[in-house]
This record gives sequence, C-alpha cells and structure tokens, in this order.
Amino acid sequence: MSVATFGAGCFWGVEAAFRKVEGVIGTEVGYSGGHTETPTYKEVCTDSTGHAEVVRVEFDPDQVSYGELLDVFWNNHDPSQLNRQGPDIGTQYRSVIFFHDDEQEKVAVASRERAQGRHPRKIVTTIEPARAFYPAEEHHQQYLAKRDASTCARLDSSDPKN
Repeated sequence: MSVATFGAGCFWGVEAAFRKVEGVIGTEVGYSGGHTETPTYKEVCTDSTGHAEVVRVEFDPDQVSYGELLDVFWNNHDPSQLNRQGPDIGTQYRSVIFFHDDEQEKVAVASRERAQGRHPRKIVTTIEPARAFYPAEEHHQQYLAKRDASTCARLDSSDPKN
C-alpha cells in the first residue's frame, strides 16, 4: 500500500472524489502543512495555523497509479484559485500536493506541467514534502457519504461545517 496527500479546497468533496477511485483502499480528511500541533477545525479556520484541509489517500499501486490519482486531483478543483475554492476562502483551502517520496515529487511536477498546458490560467498549486498529518474531527470523516450527498451543493445550508 502507498499513501498520497492532496489539498484541493474543502476536504469533504475532495475525499468523496477519491473514494470513488478503484484501487483506493481508504481516505482520511485532516490538516497538514502548518505549524500548530494537533489543530482543530476551528483553529485551522482562523487562518493562523498554516494548515491546509487535506485528504490522505491510501491506495494500492497495483490497481491505481499515483499519476491517476493526480488526474483526479486536477479534475476536481480549480488549481488557479489562490487560497480558495469557489465560496471557500482562506489558506486552508489552498491547492497543494504533499509528496511522500522523490518519485511522487517527480510525477507531481510533471503532472502539474501537463495540467498547465490544458488550463487557461496560471496554476498556483504548490508541491511540497509531506509533513505531519493531523486527522480532522470524526464528524468530518466521510462527511458527504454520511449525509447521502454527492456534493456539498445538496447539503442544507443550516448544516454547519464545524
């Protein structure tokens, strides 16, 4: 088994996209890339911890390649939006790939170059070494699946994120 970590906006929809991929063994949403140990969702939302909302993807490389996971990443968000995705604004929503080894870094860089060739605006996605991963609170795990929703758009606006 291998691990990949991606930040592409609100982690609920990102996790749901990766859970659909054959060869993905498991997903977990959480926080990475910041300077605060064991941050909470509320702390991350203050924009002061430096963390991004991320999805940690455990996958079987015999069934799905890291490159194929990168395709899912690029196709499920707008990598040209700096520190936001749609209505969600803040550094926790940044577009980031956290690589776990030299090969992942190499594949991610090449993938970003290919994606830029297809994207009309400059891609702002960063590619960084994986750092400490802090799992999000339990109610954030598989959030959309627990609510029988395929996207955040189907959720009642009174359903708070925290």
